[in-house]
Amino acid sequence: MKKDIPFHPVEGIQVAIVRSFNEENQANWDVLLINQKDIPISNVFITSQGYNSSESGDHEQQKTSTLRHYFPEILPGQHVLIEPIMEEVFHMYNQYWVSFFIDSQIFDKKFIFVPDSIIEEHIISIPALGKEGILHL
Repeated sequence: MKKDIPFHPVEGIQVAIVRSFNEENQANWDVLLINQKDIPISNVFITSQGYNSSESGDHEQQKTSTLRHYFPEILPGQHVLIEPIMEEVFHMYNQYWVSFFIDSQIFDKKFIFVPDSIIEEHIISIPALGKEGILHL
């Protein structure tokens, strides 16, 4: 039963949306998972989805496809590309649900970038990547 599984807090795992520029000086955006722990994580499963809420009644409810990603292992200090992300979904909630194991213990956390949080004013230097972007802890 799910209630019998102890879920410990997730620390040392981050999701970042990073920006790079192509030859035509246009921004390209990628979503990365960073393992800042000093041990590897294994059986990493990530689901991603964009959505908005129609509670205000101003907009029609929107939802992207749910994408699933699997990484057998992510070593300490390593990062992996989850997926590219298009600017057209920055106005939505962009959710990355990350599950992984350390030894036989499962860990689980949702990283949610709220609407319009992926903006120039929030871009910072991300030393672990050597890039600029939006970092979700």
